[in-house]
Amino acid sequence: MTPTTTAVLVPLLPFLGAVAGFLLGRRAPGFVRPLAVLPTFAAAVLAVVTAAGVGTGPATDVATRLTPTGSVPIDLALHLDGFAVLIAVLVGVVATCVQIYSTGYLRDDPRYPSYAALVSLFTSAMLLVVYTGDLMVLLVGWEVMGICSYFLVGHYWETEAARAASLKAFLVTKLGDVPFLFGIFALAADTGTFRITGILGSIARDGLDHPTLIALLLLAGVAGKSAQFPLHTWLPDAMAGPTPVSALIHAATMVAAGVYVVARLLPVFAASAAALVVLAVMAAVTMIGSGLAALAQDDVKRVLAYSTIGQLGYMTGALAVGDRGAAVFHLLSHGAFKALLFLGAGALIHAAGTNSLSAMSRMSGLARRVPDAFWTVTVALLVLAAIPPFSGFFSKEAVLSAAEHAATGGAAGVPGAAGWTVLISGLIAALLTAGYAARLWLLAFRGSGPEAPDHGPQPLSMKAVLWVLFVPTAAFGLTAPFLADWFDGRSLTPTLTTSVLGTGIALVGGLVTYATWRHTTAPATRTVADGAATDPGRVLLGPLYRPAAAGFHLDAVYTALFVRPVRAAAVLVRFLDREVVDTYVRAAGTGPRWLGAAVRRAQTGNVQTYLGALLAGALVLAVAAVLVATGTGA
Repeated sequence: MTPTTTAVLVPLLPFLGAVAGFLLGRRAPGFVRPLAVLPTFAAAVLAVVTAAGVGTGPATDVATRLTPTGSVPIDLALHLDGFAVLIAVLVGVVATCVQIYSTGYLRDDPRYPSYAALVSLFTSAMLLVVYTGDLMVLLVGWEVMGICSYFLVGHYWETEAARAASLKAFLVTKLGDVPFLFGIFALAADTGTFRITGILGSIARDGLDHPTLIALLLLAGVAGKSAQFPLHTWLPDAMAGPTPVSALIHAATMVAAGVYVVARLLPVFAASAAALVVLAVMAAVTMIGSGLAALAQDDVKRVLAYSTIGQLGYMTGALAVGDRGAAVFHLLSHGAFKALLFLGAGALIHAAGTNSLSAMSRMSGLARRVPDAFWTVTVALLVLAAIPPFSGFFSKEAVLSAAEHAATGGAAGVPGAAGWTVLISGLIAALLTAGYAARLWLLAFRGSGPEAPDHGPQPLSMKAVLWVLFVPTAAFGLTAPFLADWFDGRSLTPTLTTSVLGTGIALVGGLVTYATWRHTTAPATRTVADGAATDPGRVLLGPLYRPAAAGFHLDAVYTALFVRPVRAAAVLVRFLDREVVDTYVRAAGTGPRWLGAAVRRAQTGNVQTYLGALLAGALVLAVAAVLVATGTGA
């Protein structure tokens, strides 16, 4: 089969698996797990075949007219290049691992059939976003992911936290999707097409009439989908959903979509220096803010959620300095180790027997009870902290090298301010990342909380997936010298300056956290009754701890600025509708009703009464006629 044929099947197979799962899940429960795993696995295999077929050669771009729409048609198009095919492999592999892992993690869940079908649909939508060459078709996958995330985050809908988190995720991302939609329309109006290749060709020839406006509109949607400041607040709350869903959202779908779209449309953003500076500032605030927040979280999944936000900040930072190769390289690396971290966290929670016991302060003895999770998560945290020679070191240093290149004026068209902003904030974030990674490991595996009852051995499917993901987590960085040919040809190997700075800062962050933990766990320092003395995050952050633990109260700010005014406006509208508009409506009906009541009283059915009324009326008319005649004669 040609790469085009296999690429069509890649998103189609999970979609068919989802449809079959919805139709047969309740009627034929024996088919649920095969329908969940096999189509996704087949899609992953075909994604690898497609990547091998495309290779480092020229991009494949095919299209057929979907429907005539007037001046700007919509095409069912495929665009296959190094970026698309490698990200599709990531999506397929991670989704397959999540489906296999879920067969053990949710084996007793009564809603597993609908869950598995939604995961397949989620996967299909992301693959559509990756492969499509038309922005309107991309928008379809973009929105399908939004509704899938709503249902999957709210899987445990019996709990208030899950219901609120699913609604918040949906509304916040939709808040960004509205300007994103207008940005797509404005881009098509400027270039005359929704085709990505046509847009990029038009920009290369004629430029854009309104580059800053279009870039900022698109950036709003990216900030919502990829959880960047200020639309990032939904992602930590989304941890109320099942842990495998968190792994899928954070590693290969949803949040990766925004970064991919910017990478695909990078010339649109590069056409505006102001847009690049805004993107750099957004990345800087996201990286540093999420790192501080992660240092103050007690829930292991919320630590990882803020970690995802920060790592996405690195990717948007690379895009802000014009290096989409470094951004996508870190996206691929992050997808592997973040999936491993979340599924490893799921193993820790599974060992406690409940999804609610994810507080690190309540963990104890897990290194002995779940050795597979202990060893794989330990390495994944080293990767997260960018310690060489693991993959995170190579991908994060590629971002820092790109920022250094832009800061020294080496990147044409990129403001030096954007380069310096990303470089300095990236180094600060490296310090914070190593700190919260070390804190997570110490509290989760060396903690002194009450040991939960042993719930027996974990399913083989869960343990096997951890070791499968361990391989790319540890070794993917070795592909850096070869990936340049798959991307834009820019070198992805780290430079000496950023390697020494980044690694040194990471080691300092990890060692300071460890030293603080050793000090706070010493018997002489255990003086705080609530256990605060054993958390190095409290000591390191000091007065910032409480604001950081609450996400710097951004939800409260948004409530004051947006939620309360909207609710007040809704109350006013309801009052006007009930007391003003409805008053006119009721009055319009009251007059005829009273008239009808009066007329009804005259309809007695008595013939004598009718004759008397007729006689009286005739008499009145006669008198009136006489008076008129008299007046006329006078």
